[in-house]
Amino acid sequence: MAALLVAIVLSAQSQVKYVFYFIGDGMGVNQINVTETYLAALKGKIGFEPILMSSFPVVGLVNTYSATNGVTDSAAGGTALASGHKTKNGAIGVLADLTTPCTSISDWAQQAGVAVGVATNVAITHATPASFYGHQKDRNMYWEIGQDLCKSGYDFFAGADFHTPNTKDGQPSLREQAKAAGYTILTGGYKEYQKKGRKADKLILLQSDYQNEKLGSDHIPYALDQDKNDLTLEQITRAGINYLMSKQKNGFFFQIEGGMIDYACHRNDIGNAINEVLDFDKAIRVAYEFYEQHPDETIIVISADHETGGLVMGTGAYELHTDLLKYQTRSIDETKWLLKQSYKKAPKRFTREEINKQLKAILGLDGPIKINDKQRERIGRRIGDIEKAISENGKVNDRINDLCETCKHILSEVAHISWADGGHSNGYVPVYAIGPGTDVFQGRIDNIEIAPAMARIAGYQVP
Repeated sequence: MAALLVAIVLSAQSQVKYVFYFIGDGMGVNQINVTETYLAALKGKIGFEPILMSSFPVVGLVNTYSATNGVTDSAAGGTALASGHKTKNGAIGVLADLTTPCTSISDWAQQAGVAVGVATNVAITHATPASFYGHQKDRNMYWEIGQDLCKSGYDFFAGADFHTPNTKDGQPSLREQAKAAGYTILTGGYKEYQKKGRKADKLILLQSDYQNEKLGSDHIPYALDQDKNDLTLEQITRAGINYLMSKQKNGFFFQIEGGMIDYACHRNDIGNAINEVLDFDKAIRVAYEFYEQHPDETIIVISADHETGGLVMGTGAYELHTDLLKYQTRSIDETKWLLKQSYKKAPKRFTREEINKQLKAILGLDGPIKINDKQRERIGRRIGDIEKAISENGKVNDRINDLCETCKHILSEVAHISWADGGHSNGYVPVYAIGPGTDVFQGRIDNIEIAPAMARIAGYQVP
């Protein structure tokens, strides 16, 4: 069997030029399962409706523990996926001694002479993308990680922004340092990329300054909250492919993270989490379209750094109602913002009736989603807390937050979804793959096996 796998890899080495590495942050097997169950429920079926990634011919299960913890964080998980080395939780691109740097598959690709891209829908200095170019003992060293990005020399980066783009101790900002390193920075979305992107020697594609002011530089809007002007992960993937191909090198390596799955699951925001998995799958479809044009030269590998939330379908009632989640039209975070804006603009009209009207319109609660008396009472008490805060000139925004937190729990309850907590778990994550040589990912593997196997298929030299 081992000889056969080696033969498969050696055969693939002579062909593969284009390597896609998708990482769904927080995407355990149950995140996939609930998404496919939801799609089936929309069609009135019990069962599942496959999404693209799970339809790939190679399917496996991946262990995610770190060098020091049974439950990994994104830094150690990302480092394992990027470099093939386990490390201490919180560490980026260094071994567990927090000193010895470890190179990543993106480094090996760069050394092999191919174009390199690293993209995400969160901050480009966040733990998972940072694991592909950074070497720091602490994932929170965003300034130093940003400097590592500037030094990497990779061809293409994309995401929300640098996590801390401002000046530190009188030094030039990270954006200024990136420009000095030869990067063109675009913040006008996909349309600006189409006009200016291909002309850049090296490119960083970021979301608009308006969204950074609204959301912070931490992430682009959730898929549920996006409008036509927002930069999307699908557009990032399309721009990245177009740009990396324009470099006219001997192929490319392109890592793309769906980081917002993790954000939604940390918040136990179930309808939002499902839509983030679907949004991630849209980005994968862009890569798959490319694969269909170059099937003998392309591999696509999809995995995750860990599972988030301890998500389980079922609450003991032996039934599911995931179809009700279609009535959630905004993330819980955006719902909070919308209610706060409503209060800010017209505080006198921010009545119990108006709040209930908005909850029905945004989340479907006590409208198309029927709730029981106890759930209605819980919402009523939270609205009462808002009324009291208004009358006493208290912390109205905090009470709006409390209301929305209650609503998100009720959404999970009506769909019969359970969450263990708001953190990570040691649940299995999937690996899906397609393309020459990817049979090596079949079965149960460890996260440190993925990057070296991909590199060998592509003919990169692994240290």
